[in-house]
Amino acid sequence: MKPRWKPNVTVAAIIERDGRFMLVEEHTADGLRLNNPAGHLDAGETPVQACAREALEETAHAFRPTALIGVYLARAPQSAAGDDITYLRFAFAGELGPLDAGRPLDEGIVRTLWMTPDEVRASAPRHRSPLVLRCIEDHLAGQRFPLSLIHADPGVAGALPGTAPD
Repeated sequence: MKPRWKPNVTVAAIIERDGRFMLVEEHTADGLRLNNPAGHLDAGETPVQACAREALEETAHAFRPTALIGVYLARAPQSAAGDDITYLRFAFAGELGPLDAGRPLDEGIVRTLWMTPDEVRASAPRHRSPLVLRCIEDHLAGQRFPLSLIHADPGVAGALPGTAPD
């Protein structure tokens, strides 16, 4: 019997301020790469909650998602294991809070960078995924959808009936 296929669900914060985008520089199996603040959806959380958590862990800034930029599907070849991994990414625009200077960055994150769109485009060979640039281009094009587009059943977080997760 063929194993069941399951994409990895990820979230990304597309953070823009004064015409620059915040990226993180991180250690990967392929070396030092650039990425949007991003990570995996954990059990018991909604994509909105996961995005806020991942942005905080990777940038030491609070982040409040305010709009969905898009939902993306991408396949990444895995040279070491020989298996491809498919990622389903929810990308969000939102409001960046102040820096918590005492908060350490997630393991593997070297630093945050603020880059212009042209700098992001020029650095494409260093991107962790082609989705890094695609999400920024969609943000620049004004693509925004209401967060209400994403529905999470209350049972996802074990919420009580009558309450709704983000």
